Amino acid sequence: MCSDRYFTREGARIAYQFTGSGSPVGYAHGVMLSRDAVRRLDLFDFESLAADHRLLTYDQRGHGRSTGRPITEDYRFENFARDLLGLIDALDVDEPLDFAGSSLGCDTALRAALAEPYRFRRLALLIPPVAWESGAGQAKQWYLDAADDIDGRGAAAWRQQWAHAEPLPIFAEYPKFDLTPDVADHLLAPILRGVGRSDLPEPEAIATLRHPTLILAWDTDPLHPVSTAERLHELIPGSTLHVSRSVDDIRTWTGRITDFFAN
Repeated sequence: MCSDRYFTREGARIAYQFTGSGSPVGYAHGVMLSRDAVRRLDLFDFESLAADHRLLTYDQRGHGRSTGRPITEDYRFENFARDLLGLIDALDVDEPLDFAGSSLGCDTALRAALAEPYRFRRLALLIPPVAWESGAGQAKQWYLDAADDIDGRGAAAWRQQWAHAEPLPIFAEYPKFDLTPDVADHLLAPILRGVGRSDLPEPEAIATLRHPTLILAWDTDPLHPVSTAERLHELIPGSTLHVSRSVDDIRTWTGRITDFFAN
């Protein structure tokens, strides 16, 4: 495995790799995870995207081998997108990327493509997060409650409770399901609070996207509901939606994305 390089932007030292040759592709992981955590889950092999391509992968600020500050505003969705665009600038990538993002990384891809559409060719949006909620009982409140719990009981107690939580129903029989946070204790609450105070871009903005887009969702996850994926499919012209209802089907996503980016 190649050694990481680092990009510094506004309070974060972001660990990344940009390797291989050919047209560029990229991947961004979800909240509380990292490149290593995605590898450990063994559901999506982002490194297979490197065949005949230059592959950009990185740990989002505050995650994995990247650093960050304990400042909530640093972890709003908008700032993660600025990190990606800044990294692309620093690398002087001279042609549009095919880009895949999971959960938080899905918003990163969407928001960056809206801000600078010429930098992207195709988008793969994996497990889009809950979005555009209103009224009482919002699923996104979980992030804010978890942050308050960490502040009140301490990160160690929260991690222990999280480790013993029941898996999502779709992963009930999957032995490798492991969402152990790859985040330093002092950053857990600020990251969760920043994400909990964020939302996907406004539907009217998303409807202006013209990038070929593949949307992949899994069932039984209130923080990544199928309804968000369906709404994105309605909004993005010509997009393709696939919903998985088993682990075996989720593990087809690597091939689906590889084929999509090959077109």
